Amino acid sequence: MTPDFQWASLLLPEVVVAVSAFVVLATDFALKRSHTLTDRWMSCGLLTCLACVAAMLTLTAVPAHDAGLFSASPLSQLIKVILLALAGVCAMFPVARKFTVHIGEYFALLLLATAGLMLLISSENLLMIFAALELLSVCLYSLAALDKASLASSEAALKYFLFGGMSAAFTLFGISLLYGLTGEIDLGAISAKLKSTGVEPVFYVALVMTLVGFAFKLAAAPFHFWAPDVYQGAPTPIAAFIASGSKVAAFFVVARIILTGFGGKGGSAALGAFLPGWMPLLATLAVVSMVAGNLAALAQRNVKRLLAYSAIAHAGYALIALLAGPRGLPPLLFYVITYALTVLGSFAVVAVLENSEARADLTDFAGLSQRAPLLSFCMLVFMLSLAGIPPLSGFFGKFYLFTAAAGAASGLGLLWLVVLAVAASAVSLYYYLQILKQIYAADPSPSAGALRPSFSAQLAIALLAGLVIVLGCAPGLLLSLLSHALNSSAF
Repeated sequence: MTPDFQWASLLLPEVVVAVSAFVVLATDFALKRSHTLTDRWMSCGLLTCLACVAAMLTLTAVPAHDAGLFSASPLSQLIKVILLALAGVCAMFPVARKFTVHIGEYFALLLLATAGLMLLISSENLLMIFAALELLSVCLYSLAALDKASLASSEAALKYFLFGGMSAAFTLFGISLLYGLTGEIDLGAISAKLKSTGVEPVFYVALVMTLVGFAFKLAAAPFHFWAPDVYQGAPTPIAAFIASGSKVAAFFVVARIILTGFGGKGGSAALGAFLPGWMPLLATLAVVSMVAGNLAALAQRNVKRLLAYSAIAHAGYALIALLAGPRGLPPLLFYVITYALTVLGSFAVVAVLENSEARADLTDFAGLSQRAPLLSFCMLVFMLSLAGIPPLSGFFGKFYLFTAAAGAASGLGLLWLVVLAVAASAVSLYYYLQILKQIYAADPSPSAGALRPSFSAQLAIALLAGLVIVLGCAPGLLLSLLSHALNSSAF
């Protein structure tokens, strides 16, 4: 197979998604512009879902191979399928209050952002990773600002853009230092070069710069300041997409950079045996994220903002898995995937409430069990899973993370970090129970509007809750799939 054909076949799913974006845009502009907003929304959403399904089918025809800048492996193909599924769910989000008249543009940007995520998963070259990251970022900045009637949306997009531009500068500066140090931008070549030469002080500067840029995408403290405003101010489907699909891809890429590019320069974060490298840096980010995220969430009254601070804490939990090295990769992916399903369902319930003109404050959830029993039960599942209560998927996600970290070093090793994570997780139970208290113990407000979620919205939320329960009762279904794909891949 010629290199050109390899490139074409490897990027065929991304091409399908990108072309579909323009098809959706053209369809809305040429055929649907005179129709009602509801009709345009459903038509473009359906086309977007079909595009995701077509890309999934195309992935099955892509052989596993390496084409230089990009590669295809069973693990990357599996993650792409999951990202396409998350994007499809976001495309059919329960949105009765149409936040924009630019519907074709909205779905086109969503598809282009998904293409950026898929390119991120395929890239093993730092410059291509940066280019894919910028494609994703530009789309998300635009999507966050689409609700032109909301000042909060505009403010969120501006903050997202400013912090994103700053993080991109850090990342690019780190990449340039790595290239100057090694003469390479391919992750495998960088790793080989670093192993064959001594570590110079500039390497640690490059390491910090690179990880600072990606810590922004992970919403890891202290680089999290954009997240609460964006989660609260952006349209709810976009906040859900940022919290789910964007997080899955970001952690996958960070794991690839750390374990493939910097694997031999980890140092140590074990208690009493700290050594310079990326491990103590990630341990610091994990500690600050868990503490800052959970403590700040205690004071929140808006559920979307609460979920943002919760996401910061969960980023800290997930970073612990990277400290376990390659053995921590299956637990990490299991955790971020199940977290994505859970937070996507949580935002879907919030979207249903917003459709009744609520602002997603805690008091808006008062008496929800009387107004919508099925949605209340689903929210119960999502909140308890985020808190790590068995037998839900969130419990096993944390269990696998903490077990991998605890066994990663001899003696006390990373046990100090695991103990802190368990304590932080216990704190998080309080603010998740605050939501459930409003749902099940408080009486609905007399001014609460009627809640009439569509059948499709209830079905989607119920399916997400069902997946959270099934992956909690049978976590081996996903974990064995991830382990098998990882064993068949050169990560």
